[in-house]
Amino acid sequence: MTTFALILAGMLLMLALLALSRRFVGFRSQRPADLASRGPRFDPRQHLSGPILCEGVIYGPTGRVTSRFVADMVGTWEGNTGTLNERFHYDSGSVQDRCWTLRLGNDGSIRAEAPDVVGTGLGQAEGPAVQMRYRIKLDPEAGGHELDVTDWMYLMENGTIMNRSQFTKFGVTVAELVATMRKVPDADLTRRH
Repeated sequence: MTTFALILAGMLLMLALLALSRRFVGFRSQRPADLASRGPRFDPRQHLSGPILCEGVIYGPTGRVTSRFVADMVGTWEGNTGTLNERFHYDSGSVQDRCWTLRLGNDGSIRAEAPDVVGTGLGQAEGPAVQMRYRIKLDPEAGGHELDVTDWMYLMENGTIMNRSQFTKFGVTVAELVATMRKVPDADLTRRH
């Protein structure tokens, strides 16, 4: 075998091992069933309802913090269809409004739509967790890229939701978001503005 063929075979082997490791190891390899019996049950109709305060950070591709934010959210539900209105206040001074429409299936499946989501996001609520996968299109000011998102929300025993999202392009992680979400009384939310 020539040197070039050996190098090419080695590169192909490394790519195959990388693809397998992403499937069986790490953040994106988790499945909702892995958490089915590990804590309180996450019911989006209950836990993503009413006023919610969200605080978080966004990490860039090098793992450094690129942005911090505080978001006010309000969830409303009619049966298995919900709307989650979000207003993000970033440390840069910019403000972003988003609105999710969520549809829950009787089996815990979730279909999610938002103006910046390409197509429909798909998810699953099981045990204390919700997993969502979707493609997001960034604003032109942020480059206008389309990124694949793996989003996990974990319900803690005290009712706080821990949120971790990874954003990838061509399978490479380019950003990560870590945030807490917790319900707040209406009076506390209006005092913040």
